[in-house]
Amino acid sequence: MSFLARMREDLEAARAHDPAARGDVENGIVYSGLHAIWVHRLTHRMWRVPPLRFPARILAQTARFLTGIEIHPQATIGRRFFIDHGMGVVIGGTAEIGDDVMMYQGVTLGGRSLEKVKRHPTIGDRVTIGAGAKVLGPITIGAGSAVGANAVVVKDTPPDSIITGIPATFRHRDSARETLPAVDPAEYIDPALYI
Repeated sequence: MSFLARMREDLEAARAHDPAARGDVENGIVYSGLHAIWVHRLTHRMWRVPPLRFPARILAQTARFLTGIEIHPQATIGRRFFIDHGMGVVIGGTAEIGDDVMMYQGVTLGGRSLEKVKRHPTIGDRVTIGAGAKVLGPITIGAGSAVGANAVVVKDTPPDSIITGIPATFRHRDSARETLPAVDPAEYIDPALYI
């Protein structure tokens, strides 16, 4: 998939996840989460070429300065990833993020070890991570899960879990109660606002 096609997907993800999103041009100019993801896509490609690792780190740190979002160039991020109100997000180098993941401000995907091994979490597809959550260590958050705001997660969780608390515990989603999103973006979309 080309870089431009991936950017278009990211813009669609922003519209799908944020009821305040108005149009692609505006979102592309003002959404710091999108800027951080786009720079990461470039720095990640650079990271795979060893002589370009140092320039990749410089570019990543420049993006951190401009956006308030720190994503290590080594981190692996899937498609349609969206960071809403991204200030303070930190994503460590060995983190792996699946497709269709949404993350709010202040989230840390961090490590708990100083060893040169996989130290950061693996986040499954369709996971939502609430504001201020800390997901620490080489753990796995199962697909379709939701991490509550300010949770501190240090253990693996299965798919379709609701994860809350300090230290976090989980429960399985109640599919009878939780079939609809908390906010339906379609209720807020005014086609006249799109450019």
